[in-house]
Amino acid sequence: MTHAKIGHNNGPTMEQGFAFRKHAWAKARADLLPSLPIEILRGRVKRAQALGLPYKTYASVRASTGRDIVGFLFSNNALRMLRPAQLSPRVPLLEHVNADLAALVHAPLSAAQVQDTLAAQGLTVTTAPAPHFADRWSDIAAAVQTPLRDRRLPFDAVMVIGDTAHERDWCAAGRLAGFMTSESYFCAANAAPR
Repeated sequence: MTHAKIGHNNGPTMEQGFAFRKHAWAKARADLLPSLPIEILRGRVKRAQALGLPYKTYASVRASTGRDIVGFLFSNNALRMLRPAQLSPRVPLLEHVNADLAALVHAPLSAAQVQDTLAAQGLTVTTAPAPHFADRWSDIAAAVQTPLRDRRLPFDAVMVIGDTAHERDWCAAGRLAGFMTSESYFCAANAAPR
């Protein structure tokens, strides 16, 4: 075998036997993937619907963390609560979600006021102040994990639903399960059967 020279893109070799090696590689990779019994698959599809998630998203998070999703961490932006005492238009889509709900609230809004407003709309959500984008990584992690710690939720079983790049960073800082934009989540939740 000769080594690739400078400028070579390390693409597949075209030497004899390439097609068989490609076939063998694909078969070995497919054999590694688990094949789930249909009852388990149906249960996971129902669980994804109960969470308001597309099955593909649910399955990928579950595969990467090894855990079921037990909670969601929203930003006040994702809930469309941008002014004091503003009602969330997204509450009707969250009333049937079978998971713990938490929210981080950006200043100048008060976490307690957002929690009270959501409670008045009939939704129980644990709230805490959101970290500032200029905070140290460890401070962001602590702020993200605070409302989850209060509910004793495993961090890697909670998804972040947000709108900004800073809110996407909450997932990595807090070692959470994943991130989804609020637009994607609420479109999926709206489409999910109830």
